[in-house]
Amino acid sequence: MGKNLIPAQRRRLIYEYLQRQKVVRSASLSEVLGASEATVRRDLAWLERQGIAERTHGGAILSQRMPTEPAYASSALANPEAKHSIGRAASRLVQDGDTVFLNSGTTTTEVLLHLKGRSDLQNIIVVTNNVTAAIEARDAEFEVILLGGSFRSRSYSIVGHFAAEMLRGMHANKAFIGVDGISLKFHYTTPASHEAEIAHVMIEQTQGPVYVVADYSKWGVVSNFRLATLDEVDGLIVDDSLDPEARVELSNRGIEVIAAGPELEDTGTGGSSEEASYAPVFKSR
Repeated sequence: MGKNLIPAQRRRLIYEYLQRQKVVRSASLSEVLGASEATVRRDLAWLERQGIAERTHGGAILSQRMPTEPAYASSALANPEAKHSIGRAASRLVQDGDTVFLNSGTTTTEVLLHLKGRSDLQNIIVVTNNVTAAIEARDAEFEVILLGGSFRSRSYSIVGHFAAEMLRGMHANKAFIGVDGISLKFHYTTPASHEAEIAHVMIEQTQGPVYVVADYSKWGVVSNFRLATLDEVDGLIVDDSLDPEARVELSNRGIEVIAAGPELEDTGTGGSSEEASYAPVFKSR
């Protein structure tokens, strides 16, 4: 490609590349566009100011907006295999005797389903505002506490003042939090303020590690309400389709990235697996 492209042309080409690939590298763009890396970095900075891209170390990712919340039923259809793997990996971090917070969402429902599948977990307590997860736990061996409050039919969840106050009277030693967006600049976000409030209180009331559970499609997505900053979360459990550069960026910020994939097959050994014994040093909140 010629080196006589004007800025508008370069930026349009970068934007089109971002739309296709979601992630760009400055060095690759420099070669493709026939422009210096310094020029490419200025173009990426311009795109970031327009809300189109979010710069990372060595490149940028497409900034995707989620202004409205998808209905639970439609969300359940998105990336089901990835969510299944994430739920399985998350469940292996729970030990008998734990008290666990789960917020709303289809991925946290998968966590509950895999907890129910572990025969060695009979003395745990799961506290949740996730109505679907609570229903799925109807024949579980362990105790499930469903928060009381206002029912949101769009997310099949319980929210509001009563739910938040109920949470403030409890403590958990692990939390698994579902989110709608993950961004280096805007952190963990969701389209619904009521959901953000419940997740935030769960994080505050957790006296142990907090994990975000989210599939790769949440990377680069930004929504209206922040439910946590990057440094309020100890680990991200994500499927193995997450871009390797994203893992590096998150790890550089002190976030343990746990990649869940097909290799993590159920062994039938309950908590004896290596994943189940994983216990990172967690941050103080």
